[in-house]
Amino acid sequence: MKKTVLVVLLACALPTVCWSQRLRKTEFESGMIEKGNKIGVWEYYAYTRDGRQVTVQKYDHTAKKLVFYRPVEDIMYDVQLKPGEWSRSRVDQPPLFIGGDPALATYTTKLIYPPAAQDRKIQGKVLVSFAIDTLGQATGHKVVMGVGGGCDEEAMRVCRTIPNQWIPARKDGRAVPVVYELPFTFRLQAVAQ
Repeated sequence: MKKTVLVVLLACALPTVCWSQRLRKTEFESGMIEKGNKIGVWEYYAYTRDGRQVTVQKYDHTAKKLVFYRPVEDIMYDVQLKPGEWSRSRVDQPPLFIGGDPALATYTTKLIYPPAAQDRKIQGKVLVSFAIDTLGQATGHKVVMGVGGGCDEEAMRVCRTIPNQWIPARKDGRAVPVVYELPFTFRLQAVAQ
């Protein structure tokens, strides 16, 4: 019995023999990884205008549960309180993308400016809406404000590539479906003379 306990203690003292867990820390997130998957509580960061790093989310990837989020702004959403009944309302917790805006930006910045829009000097903001259900799945993508020139289609393409890593909105202690609006900005670069 003592030999078995000693062997287990020695094995876990060697980091390469024990679980292949390691800490991953970047400017936007930190937490443990095991076998390529996030485990345990991860912290997600953003930066204030004066450059301070602040925690915007803590998410337990093992329990698949939000532990903390920093409220950013008070927004009204179209909320489904009863099946088939949607109304404009505030929520106790907004829908959140796991990892916050920096994680979401890794997808939203993959826009390819359509050549037709560039040729015609079309720029502006395309607003895409979609429903986020109680399981964090996004469906029903549609352009609610467009600029044309292929930009609307490009915003839809990119929006549909965003993985379903949404934390559903909560109202009165329960998850509720909401309509979320995501802006995509198309801006031409100034050409140096």
